[in-house]
Amino acid sequence: MNMKSRFSVFALLLSGCVSAFGQEVVLNESLNEAVQFVTKKGLFEIALETTIFKPDGAGPFPVALINHGKAFGDSRFQNRYRPFSAVRYFLQRGYAVVVPMRQGFSKSGGSYIGGGCNVESNGRVQAEDVKAVLDDVVLQPWADKERIVVMGQSHGGWTTLAFGTQRYPGVKGLVNFAGGLRQESCPGWQQTLARSAAGYAAETQLPSLWFYGDNDSYFNTETFRPMYEKYVAAGGNARLVAYGKFGSDSHGMFGMRAGEPIWQPDVTSFLASIGLPHEPLPQYARFAAAALFTIPSRTNFAALEEESKLPSADNLVVWKPE
Repeated sequence: MNMKSRFSVFALLLSGCVSAFGQEVVLNESLNEAVQFVTKKGLFEIALETTIFKPDGAGPFPVALINHGKAFGDSRFQNRYRPFSAVRYFLQRGYAVVVPMRQGFSKSGGSYIGGGCNVESNGRVQAEDVKAVLDDVVLQPWADKERIVVMGQSHGGWTTLAFGTQRYPGVKGLVNFAGGLRQESCPGWQQTLARSAAGYAAETQLPSLWFYGDNDSYFNTETFRPMYEKYVAAGGNARLVAYGKFGSDSHGMFGMRAGEPIWQPDVTSFLASIGLPHEPLPQYARFAAAALFTIPSRTNFAALEEESKLPSADNLVVWKPE
């Protein structure tokens, strides 16, 4: 390992199945999953729990960094984020996938910094954790520091948009899945969200791809459309995929297998447009998931159109009680 890396600062590399906190960690070996703790420098050093999935081989691999959302309740009890559908998509294309847990989430150190009603500040603070993780990732021999895409869902999507203001070298594009921060206790929170998005756009040069559904329980059309419009009006280079309704709540589309036909074709086109690998590679075919639906095996029963083989009243034996 590169000696300049801070991945091993606490020797917390989870090469087995037990974390530094003495708790069992379940790893998906078929996806080459590993968990490491990255040090975020500052007034105090904070260890950020980071999950990494890598293709077979030594690399260097392009990097897809995926940011998590925020569940209800205490963020410390939030599970480590493992977006397997997206992980498989990128592994098939030869990417290493990096999934950091931000400060105050899951087993990461520090405390969640909310920012109150200042949602623009909230996103910028969250983006500092993304930068800290990428600062270590680009030192790794398996990482191609010139080919990076950053994406996220919900609060992670908002973090992704805020990260765009960092103008981080090697990052080619941003993907936002239902991004935002719903602060209903704050007056005019929807308008604030839109203004904050415009604030990010003014400092962002990267292209971005946005996904929102009409029946999103967090950010409905009256919320996400003004966000997008103000972002673009402020100079942001973005394309909105408003895909309509999805299931009972489109907010979770990105994390569901049934959502793959919605986002994967557009993400594939987006990756191609920013010069990143976008087609599956035969040497990584093993990372593909099983099909959503399988064709049943042949039963040898008569087909419906073969009327001569179907039972009729003439050849039925009717049982009568004695």
